[in-house]
Amino acid sequence: MKKNVLVVDNNPVILKYMTNLLEKKGCQVQVAEDGLTALDILESYVPDVIFVDLVMPNISGDKLCRIIRKMPGLKGVYLVILSAISAEEEVDIIEFGANACIAKGPFNKMAHHVLSAMDQSELRAAYGPPGKILGVEDVNPRAITKELLSSKKHLEAILRNMSEGILELTLEQKIIYANPAAISLVGIPEEKLLASSFIELFSRNDREGIKNLLEFRGQSLKNITEDSPVIINGKEVSLNLMSFKDEERHSVVVIVSDVSERRRMQAQLQEAQKMEAIGTLAGGIAHDFNNLLMGIQGNVSLMLLDVDSTHPHKQRLITIEELIQGGSKLTKQILGYAREGKYEVRAINLNQIVEETAETFGRAKKDITVHRDLAGDLLPVEADQGQIEQVLLSLYVNSWQAMPGGGNIFLKTISTSDKDMKYKMYKPKPGNYVLFTITDTGTGMDKKTRGRIFDPFFTTRGMGRGTGLGLASVYGIIKGHGGYIDVDSEKGSGTTFSIYLPASEKQAAKKEEPSEEVLKGTETVLFVDDEGMIIDVGREILKTLGYQVLLARGGKEAIEVYKANKGRIDMVILDMIMPDMGGGETYDLLKEINPQIKVLLSSGYSLEGQAQEIMERGCNGFIQKPFDVKQLSAKIRKILKKK
Repeated sequence: MKKNVLVVDNNPVILKYMTNLLEKKGCQVQVAEDGLTALDILESYVPDVIFVDLVMPNISGDKLCRIIRKMPGLKGVYLVILSAISAEEEVDIIEFGANACIAKGPFNKMAHHVLSAMDQSELRAAYGPPGKILGVEDVNPRAITKELLSSKKHLEAILRNMSEGILELTLEQKIIYANPAAISLVGIPEEKLLASSFIELFSRNDREGIKNLLEFRGQSLKNITEDSPVIINGKEVSLNLMSFKDEERHSVVVIVSDVSERRRMQAQLQEAQKMEAIGTLAGGIAHDFNNLLMGIQGNVSLMLLDVDSTHPHKQRLITIEELIQGGSKLTKQILGYAREGKYEVRAINLNQIVEETAETFGRAKKDITVHRDLAGDLLPVEADQGQIEQVLLSLYVNSWQAMPGGGNIFLKTISTSDKDMKYKMYKPKPGNYVLFTITDTGTGMDKKTRGRIFDPFFTTRGMGRGTGLGLASVYGIIKGHGGYIDVDSEKGSGTTFSIYLPASEKQAAKKEEPSEEVLKGTETVLFVDDEGMIIDVGREILKTLGYQVLLARGGKEAIEVYKANKGRIDMVILDMIMPDMGGGETYDLLKEINPQIKVLLSSGYSLEGQAQEIMERGCNGFIQKPFDVKQLSAKIRKILKKK
């Protein structure tokens, strides 16, 4: 039975016993008191049989077995687990890659199993039935061992689920333990990581500094903080080092934290907070500007009703109305950035909008060739068609500006899901998405520009050559629709914008064409607004349309007027944003007075947000300022016709 044998056990009595037993049978025996020492021996010694204890310092037996089975020169070695804990708990021999498992017990009985395993190694076969632990019947289980095993399992479960990487090192800086987070950070499999040099995980420039950190000064060690991180596997990490010493060993525990991920999360939070703050400011400005436009629009609408086509000021009034619409589009861009611009949501076919907008853009820009690759089975999305058209046109214009000498734009749509959206700066909500990409062959952007393109009023075109709101509103609109936007660009290599919109299970609806007819009536309308200018113009428009008009300059006054005239008021036009009592509270109180009340909500903001909540409570309709006579007349008649 002349064989080379390695016995790995931290109990010197077992090592002495096994050496005597096997040498009497003519074997050459090497011993190791822990897993790390065993791996050092195996660099120059090739045994035929290895006996391994499971509970050992400096790499446990189960991990040592797995490492041995991964070593090319030891794949055929006969591996026997020789452990006391095999009598206390189930040991998965197959999982460990072992050929046999023997429970430590009385030496005379244990010797029989050890020698039988040696005989069996000649045949290259498993000793005993698969999975059976031999010698268990000779051992009395001990309650204290079970308790220790339970505590060890509990500790292992905690370490396995920690988000920080945990490494344990010997004083020679060799790794003897790594939890899953550390393995993931380092990017090296456990069987290769254990027993390797901690210092060699770092670049040559960092190694000297890491060595200095590991120099002992009493029980304290220096740390590497987030302010001056080092690189592991391409990631910036901080290191928190602690000295650990007991009666059996002296080691160093290293807590590895992914600083790059934390910094990314902090930057993402700061960006979100910045966008939220600017969005709130932008939304407020847009609301007030829309109120101002409403006063101008109302007066122009009244004047247009009084002049015929031969009047010398007719065309000027039409021009003023067109300018108002231009101003309204500008506020919609601001509201889009503020995520307040989505107000006519329905299921739409994105391919149709891409086709229509691309065709319109292509006719205007002859030096640009537009290529389309649109999925035939594209899922619908729930969105505001006007806002999505604005997004597409803004992206087309952005690409055109990046190609002053002409070029190509590539448009593509596909259906996808959150499972295909890995490695993003954000965590997408589960579900299906529609992906739209636009790629140009333009000048591209550097890192600094990429970091600011979604900021409002940021432009690379110089003063007086653009508002800088195009991409800012694109960002706000997509976020407002529950979607995501990515940009990929390098200087001189073109740009790709990728937009993900949540898919809808509804069928795409056809767009309703607005009415061109001015519809009149004779009912009584209560008009509520806190702006004197809008009160005046609203009263004149309603009277011109034939209605009896009651006025209220705020929510509290509206309640009083309605209580006094409940029997003759047919409908209320209610402003949403008012200082004394907002539109939501006013609506709820009016509803208490008359559950059947008919209310048209009006606002310089859009339907998204507060207005949508009021609509969901039963409000009959919504109109966004600035509106003209035709739009208002159509909304009023639609509500009053409902029973």
